[in-house]
Amino acid sequence: MKIVVTGNLGYVGTVLTPLLAARGHDVRGLDTGYYGDCLLGPLDSTGVETQVARDLRAVERADVEGADAIVHLGALSNDPIGELDARLTGDINTKASVRLAELAKDAGVARFVFASSCSIYGAGQGGGIDEDATMNPLTAYARSKVDTENALRDLADDRFHPVFLRNGTAYGWSPRLRVDIVVNNLVAWAVTTGKVALASDGRAWRPLVHVEDMGRAMIAALEADASRIHARAFNVGREEDNRQIRNVAEAVAAAVPGSVVTFAEGASTDARDYNVSFARIRAELPEFVPAWNVETGIAQLRDAYLKHRLDFERFDGREFVRLKQLLHLKREGRLDDELAWTSA
Repeated sequence: MKIVVTGNLGYVGTVLTPLLAARGHDVRGLDTGYYGDCLLGPLDSTGVETQVARDLRAVERADVEGADAIVHLGALSNDPIGELDARLTGDINTKASVRLAELAKDAGVARFVFASSCSIYGAGQGGGIDEDATMNPLTAYARSKVDTENALRDLADDRFHPVFLRNGTAYGWSPRLRVDIVVNNLVAWAVTTGKVALASDGRAWRPLVHVEDMGRAMIAALEADASRIHARAFNVGREEDNRQIRNVAEAVAAAVPGSVVTFAEGASTDARDYNVSFARIRAELPEFVPAWNVETGIAQLRDAYLKHRLDFERFDGREFVRLKQLLHLKREGRLDDELAWTSA
């Protein structure tokens, strides 16, 4: 297939595109380039036939014409950025996403794989949350995912097939590293300081999914018969990796010799607390077979950090924390208050 991948130069996209190439698909990348210089290790651009530099809000019909499918990763990518400006999060994550889908549908693109999030479930629903559970988004980022899912569902018809992949919290190695997600962060603390530093009391539950397995789920949704995925939501992950954060911290300490778990003074429970069922994707998209678990992912991160000599200065800097990078670009005058590129 000819596939447009938005956000293909980001944390997930740089892992996904080589996986798509290995399946024989051609990728047209669409990315605004916020994180262009944020690399730890070499970038594999295998499978990217063309690369378009484009703000999601400025996408044109020509950007999607001739494509068989879109994998939509592009977004302001986490809760801290979302809370920086909730209006901007809505403009980019929802309004621009819906406009992209409308252009795609008009251009005859049949399939739209949307990277949603288990964060839409929020808190207080107990264990085993499935795709029919009440959505309880606690942040602007999570609300943007709910709003986009609802709008895409309204666009669905017999020639346009959106599917919503509600990913668990991502972890794992990518050359466009992020250390503002929990497993990656805890391993970085351990490797660079010897302390597995928890900001909360670690009691909250979180579904965790390796970035490569996110890519495998996307490929399964792309290649399945349309009737199996049409306007449907799938939680992406595996039950074994519903983990309490303190359990993850203990696994990190066991994997990084000499490291110990520490708690911030006065640490409280994280409100983002959910334990998710993955029965639907296991039963209805059996082509998706996760290859990683938290322990193997921790070992992969540990080895990659050591190989690429991640130190505390870089870990604590702006390169691998999405909010810090955007604020850095604003301070330099390269982004304006709307997070649009300036002439500088």
